[in-house]
Amino acid sequence: MTESLTKKYNNLTLRIITGLLGSAGIITAICVSEWGYFAVFFIICSFTLIEFYKLVGLDGLAPQKFIGTLGGILIFILSFLIEGHLISYRFYIIVFPIISLVYMIKLYKKFERKPFTNIAFTFLGIFYVAVPFALLNIAVFEEGIYHYEIIFGCLFILWASDTGAYFAGTYLGKRKLFERISPKKSWEGFFGGALLAMIFAFGMSRYFDLLSVWQWLTIGVIIVVGGTFGDLVESLLKRSIEIKDSGSSIPGHGGFLDRFDGLLISAPFIATYLEIVR
Repeated sequence: MTESLTKKYNNLTLRIITGLLGSAGIITAICVSEWGYFAVFFIICSFTLIEFYKLVGLDGLAPQKFIGTLGGILIFILSFLIEGHLISYRFYIIVFPIISLVYMIKLYKKFERKPFTNIAFTFLGIFYVAVPFALLNIAVFEEGIYHYEIIFGCLFILWASDTGAYFAGTYLGKRKLFERISPKKSWEGFFGGALLAMIFAFGMSRYFDLLSVWQWLTIGVIIVVGGTFGDLVESLLKRSIEIKDSGSSIPGHGGFLDRFDGLLISAPFIATYLEIVR
């Protein structure tokens, strides 16, 4: 019993230290300039793509990892440059011939039982991972002007939701939220995360008047709901492969997919919402 509590305490301590150091580095980079933001999310997008294709490979599939990763990274880079008004939107067309190489490459792969299943998972990596990160560029740029406040606020609200859900679920969790997919998640954790996230969303509106109070609160709701579904979707992926964590790149947090899964579902809704209301 004592050994179990010690292990739990040490894991929590490692989780907190890693979280604080990582978040401090990310926040510093995105506040410095748009290129700091670009560098941070380029790295996150790249490692998350690599991690996704590695996980899919564990399940016996053979997606085109190189082309999938290259295509995903290219989409992120192009969306950043285009939304920043550094190049024309016409350059988006470059993506399609590159990812179309997946079909041609598969013709030269011998003894492959389900080539189109592998092609499908190659594209899934791009749409599941890269496209949401690319859509963040639409959220942070308006008329070519970089607004760090948007990504700053979104990240803090997401982290608040995760933190509130973790502690509320750990100490109060009784009623299962989605037991079939994630047995540890509870309604108490969900509402604990939602409460802390909405407090932070309101706090963002006090510091950043780029968006109104109700707009920040709406983004808070999107992140709470989208983040929860993002976590459940990633749990579904891990359960189908029968693994606990997506990786071990981030001590105490698992892999990049584990840490940023909430953004993968939230980002499309945030970008769409901001495009409509701004």
